[in-house]
Amino acid sequence: MHGRTRNLFVLLLIALAMLAPIGQGNYLVYVLTSWLIFSIAAMGLNLTLGYAGQISLAQASFMAIGAYVTALLTLAGWHWVLAMPLGLVACFIVGLLLGYPALRVKGHFLAFVTLAFNTLVFLVLRNEDWLTGGNYGLVGMPRPDFGLFTTMKQLHFYYFTLGITILAALVMWGIVRSPWGRAFKALRENPIRAESLGVDTRRITLLAFAIGSTYGGLAGALVTPLVQFIEPGSFGVGHSLRILLMVVVGGSGYFFGPFVGAGVVILLPEFLRFTEGYYLIIYSALVIVMLVFVPSGLLGVGAKLRAKFWPRHQVRADMTEGARLK
Repeated sequence: MHGRTRNLFVLLLIALAMLAPIGQGNYLVYVLTSWLIFSIAAMGLNLTLGYAGQISLAQASFMAIGAYVTALLTLAGWHWVLAMPLGLVACFIVGLLLGYPALRVKGHFLAFVTLAFNTLVFLVLRNEDWLTGGNYGLVGMPRPDFGLFTTMKQLHFYYFTLGITILAALVMWGIVRSPWGRAFKALRENPIRAESLGVDTRRITLLAFAIGSTYGGLAGALVTPLVQFIEPGSFGVGHSLRILLMVVVGGSGYFFGPFVGAGVVILLPEFLRFTEGYYLIIYSALVIVMLVFVPSGLLGVGAKLRAKFWPRHQVRADMTEGARLK
């Protein structure tokens, strides 16, 4: 996709996102807000898995860390803007520590390590009720109030979340287009070759986990004021698998994959509710068919179709050099 076409596409998406909740009820606005929040969490996992090639089944646990840190501080009287960064710092540090096993184990062994970490976080949240409220959770977290702009109304909170999502996407775009992004891709494709080319694979692996975990923490910090109630069951292993499904369905390693995948996982079941009791069966069948026949994700199919019908005309480097010499 050329630069000008891509910019027009992005502006069109932003315009659609701004117009989508207008005239809708509170529930649909809530669902759209959930789509934005899970897109942020999926963006983080897409960096770790799609760009750096490191399997993680612990993204929901970082949502939990971000959510609980933000909730405890806002309940203590802190403003959300001050509480949220501390949640992100906590996720960055914990994600950095979780990245160390990735230096020694790969593939499904790393998946089991991250899965165990997610279970550990869940057990701590459930059993340390003096801090987390245990199974009863925490309730009553306030929504951010900025004086002239308050997020108490569902529609206002949606636009607040949309603004943060756009900022998070811009930061992620900068990361994947930077030398770090190229190093992440090199690590995914061939770690040995990347190291031979001078890439510090140890540092890049840790950064992939730390940055991806921070995005999970940001999503958790937004969940806290959205639902104003959190409990350990909201961040179990099943939710990590759900975020993984978003990345795979949307297209692992594609920048817009998390948004498409989160749209399928969050919004598609709502559109299928007209089928009444069959909507979950239909949704599950569609996901299975998609994963079987479209393993590269929806954006992967789009890229293949574009390459087939609108191939890029590349000029050989030696021909270019020859043209210069003439």
